[in-house]
Amino acid sequence: MQDQSTLQQSATDPWALLAFCGYLLSVIIVGVYASRFASRGLAEFFLGGRKLKSFVVALSAVASGRSAWLLVGVTGMAYARGVSTLWSVVGYTVAELILFLTVAVRLRQYSGEKGSITLPDYFETRFNDSSHLLRGVSALIILIFMVIYVAAQLDGGGKTFSASFGITHFQGVLFTAFIVWLYTLLGGFLAVALTDVLQAIFMLVGLLVVPVIAILNFGGFSAVSQAVRLQDATMLDPFALTVGALIGFLGIGLGSTGNPHIIVRYMSIHDPTKLRISAVWGTVWNVLMATGALCIGLVGRAYFPEQSSLPNGDTENLFPYLAQLHLHPFFFGLVIAAVVAAIMSTADSQLLVAASSVVRDLYQQLLLKGKEISQERLVLLSRFMITVLIIAAIALREIASDLVFWLVLFAWGGLGASFGPALILSLYWKGTTRWGVLAGLLVGTTVTIVWNQTPALKAQLYELIPAFFLSLFLIIIISKLTRSEQKPEERDSTWPEDTKV
Repeated sequence: MQDQSTLQQSATDPWALLAFCGYLLSVIIVGVYASRFASRGLAEFFLGGRKLKSFVVALSAVASGRSAWLLVGVTGMAYARGVSTLWSVVGYTVAELILFLTVAVRLRQYSGEKGSITLPDYFETRFNDSSHLLRGVSALIILIFMVIYVAAQLDGGGKTFSASFGITHFQGVLFTAFIVWLYTLLGGFLAVALTDVLQAIFMLVGLLVVPVIAILNFGGFSAVSQAVRLQDATMLDPFALTVGALIGFLGIGLGSTGNPHIIVRYMSIHDPTKLRISAVWGTVWNVLMATGALCIGLVGRAYFPEQSSLPNGDTENLFPYLAQLHLHPFFFGLVIAAVVAAIMSTADSQLLVAASSVVRDLYQQLLLKGKEISQERLVLLSRFMITVLIIAAIALREIASDLVFWLVLFAWGGLGASFGPALILSLYWKGTTRWGVLAGLLVGTTVTIVWNQTPALKAQLYELIPAFFLSLFLIIIISKLTRSEQKPEERDSTWPEDTKV
């Protein structure tokens, strides 16, 4: 059995460093390439000018949605729980397939016609909200959860660099933050989307190659299954979990409906009719990556029956450690790049969404409403806000103690419960009112936080589930109560029934 010092020696092997540095260089080059386009204005900086192709949108949505949660969190969870972990990926895979085929098409059509750049933009134009309440509240919710989300990604980066290169956890956090900050600052959304494609490919290859080689070296899948079964037969039972855990895992998919860093991808495609092609690419990528993550957890359990055998005794270090044992240092460097890619592909998207909430929604549309501001100044301010937000995420990470898996789920759940019901109903039920949406946003956020911080409740069910359905219920009730009070100018008579999708 090789210990953590051996892992670090392999990671600092010249071949491993060459592969990893090559990946980092390619990411920075993309950022430089996209910088000229991104500087033209907010629509280009935050939405790529709505010019993205279906393949780019699909892989960008998948890569930004999975993050360190898949490569670091799910692999570790599969090591601890076994095959039943698959339910945590089934929910979002099905949900995102449906979203690509339905919500994505309608949202892209409407946001393009109205010129909406952000999700708060959409809500304000959808309900002709002259009070700007929807914009302000939704922007603040995005800020709260996105900073938490970015902090979780930086924590994942810190773990990866610490386990692989022998530096401290905090040094790893700083290095991850610097790279994400650099290319996001330079190229905006276009750089993020293009690097997401590169990162999605790295993630997929790493998640498929490592378990295949490890399984073959162990003697085949039957040998792995037998070794795992001898430890704990329930590890191979997909239903070896409580009903509450099953509902919670499946409910993870509800988060896809309201996470802005995924939703904004739908708004960026050039041709909304091509979203059906994106649905195919996205689903294939989700299924393959999830399969690889589950296999890594199982074969890891066969190799390391005792958790103490892993670096720092942490299951979230399983993927890079397993790769170190079975790959040439050059390819091990690429696997480390894949883990970092998963982290960066989410952190960069979240930084952009959070920055857009400050610059577009709070600064341009609220504080300086009606005043002429140059696009160059807005882009410059956006870059400044990216810097401020990543510093805030680093600070938050230092006081957060949760594992990556659960910290990501908290932010994922908060955004999904707050925005998911509001977005779906606003697109498909014309009876939705701004007061209903406002109530849903506030309830989704509040219930998520209270439920998460109440141990007795949290132990029973993942907070996203009750928060999502309470938000949905309240939007319907409040909308029915306030429908008669809604002013004619607050009703968009062209949407949704009269819009061609």
